[in-house]
Amino acid sequence: MAGSNTQEVTELLQKWSGGDADALEKLTPVIYAELHRIARRYMNRERDGHTLQTTALVNEAYLRLIDWKTARWENRAHFFGVSAQLMRRILVDFARKRPKVSGDELARHVSLEEALTITHEKDADIVALDEALDELGRFDARKARIVELRFFGGLSVEETAEVISVAPITVMREWQKAKAWLYRELSKT
Repeated sequence: MAGSNTQEVTELLQKWSGGDADALEKLTPVIYAELHRIARRYMNRERDGHTLQTTALVNEAYLRLIDWKTARWENRAHFFGVSAQLMRRILVDFARKRPKVSGDELARHVSLEEALTITHEKDADIVALDEALDELGRFDARKARIVELRFFGGLSVEETAEVISVAPITVMREWQKAKAWLYRELSKT
């Protein structure tokens, strides 16, 4: 989304946060399209035949987002960062509730790269990645947030930098370190 549109979305988000219902009406088609893009990125990483469809993920996230009456959206990037985090939570909850293949089978740990390419056993992969990301967040919240925004949210380096208020070069450096840590963590047996 280009400069003036980004500013327009930010202004509408702020008006909506202030209680302007007309702002939400103008904002809905724009944010819905962007939420769909984020959801599609998530769902492309899921196993074939996943019972949760992209539109259902968008609708669930959208309903939760518009129900937050006390949210104060700083800007477009803040809104979509929270949206990405919310979609991650929805997918992880869905994966955890899904029955296992066998009663004793546990989530398999895989590398971040494998999580991007494996088409089977995705529910276990997303749970393992979520657990590793939570652990990373316990000692380095910024790196965990960068992974969440880049990997799960599909935000660009620049958008991620805007959300967490750092320089893009910092995002790139932290992204590389976080991927290395996650790879090491997910490779443990």
